[in-house]
Amino acid sequence: MKKLLVLTAILSSAPLMAGEGWSDAQASSMKAIAYFFAVAIAAYGGTQAQSAAASRALEGIARNPAAADKIMTPMILGLALMESLVIFTLITTFLV
Repeated sequence: MKKLLVLTAILSSAPLMAGEGWSDAQASSMKAIAYFFAVAIAAYGGTQAQSAAASRALEGIARNPAAADKIMTPMILGLALMESLVIFTLITTFLV
């Protein structure tokens, strides 16, 4: 992943280093690449947060099965809020 990011940065900065600037087609394609990276990063972060929350909730239920009702509702609410951040990122990339 890190190599791909470095390669993208190098390739996108080549016209600027040459003093040519970007054409409209290059600028729009770089915008699209930036949007796709934003969605990918948001999806990755959301996935990591959701898996950590679910893991901790299941550990808590395994240790104290009687508290399953008290743990499950806040966990589902938290998962929904985490997923909404990813959806907001997707929507804003389409709007920009």
